[in-house]
Amino acid sequence: MNKGLFAIVGVFIVLLLLNSFFIVNQTEQVIVLQFGKPVEFSDGGEKVSYINNPGLKFKIPFIQQVVRFDKRVLYFEAADKEILDSENKTLTVSAFAKYKITDPLTFYEKVTDLRGINSKLDKIFESSLRDAIGKAPLQTLLTDNRKGIMKEINDSVVEKSLAFGIQVTDVRIVRADLPKENSDAIFQRMYTDRNKEAREYRAQGQEEAQKIVSKAEKLATIIIAEAERDSQIIRGEGDAKATKIFADAFNRDSEFFSFYRSMQAYKGSINKDSTSMVLSPDSEFLGYFGDINGVRKR
Repeated sequence: MNKGLFAIVGVFIVLLLLNSFFIVNQTEQVIVLQFGKPVEFSDGGEKVSYINNPGLKFKIPFIQQVVRFDKRVLYFEAADKEILDSENKTLTVSAFAKYKITDPLTFYEKVTDLRGINSKLDKIFESSLRDAIGKAPLQTLLTDNRKGIMKEINDSVVEKSLAFGIQVTDVRIVRADLPKENSDAIFQRMYTDRNKEAREYRAQGQEEAQKIVSKAEKLATIIIAEAERDSQIIRGEGDAKATKIFADAFNRDSEFFSFYRSMQAYKGSINKDSTSMVLSPDSEFLGYFGDINGVRKR
């Protein structure tokens, strides 16, 4: 009986000790709850609303509970928001923020946990984005002027989030696009416009090409006609010069000229093929065959 009692007492003492001490890590900050409500805690002889120093701590067992919060930088990604810009164009905006819990007590009292702060930050983002982007056209978000808009959004989010015991360290817009249905319609309109421009350029190019071809054909015709004209003139002048030479040669020695013309005729008619000629012996064509000295028969 005594052994059983000692065992129960021993277990109770162990549980009491285990529930009396807790460890605060380097990455943590802690608040102490008593009957579900935050209470001040004595840390190193100093009364604090939350524990920020790491180490082994003591609390009232079973009555007080510990709630831990991360001291590191936390990440929040807002849900996509549909925002109207100053031109009443609907934009789908994605954004994120980085923050730290700087006042765990206020954080716990206002939002309790990360789910609660994420819900609050989502609403803060939507409000800040509407206020800033609603005063600017889409074109501004695509230029260097977006820095001013980002600063306005950042300042607004930082200011509004302080009430929840956090410090926002960075706010960024990941993208700001038109909704998909609008983007598809704009893309189709751009595609149609570019096709129209391409057809116009092709038509202009074909027109210019036709002009160049026509001009080249006209120039070629003129050049060929002039060349043929010049060749006819040269040929005529050559024929005239040849006729004059023949005439001068004939006047100078009519017998030699007659002989030369006969030789030319022989050369043209008597060749290496099997052509046969039937002529009378006293034919004028054979006049120079009658004498070995080449004297023409009369």
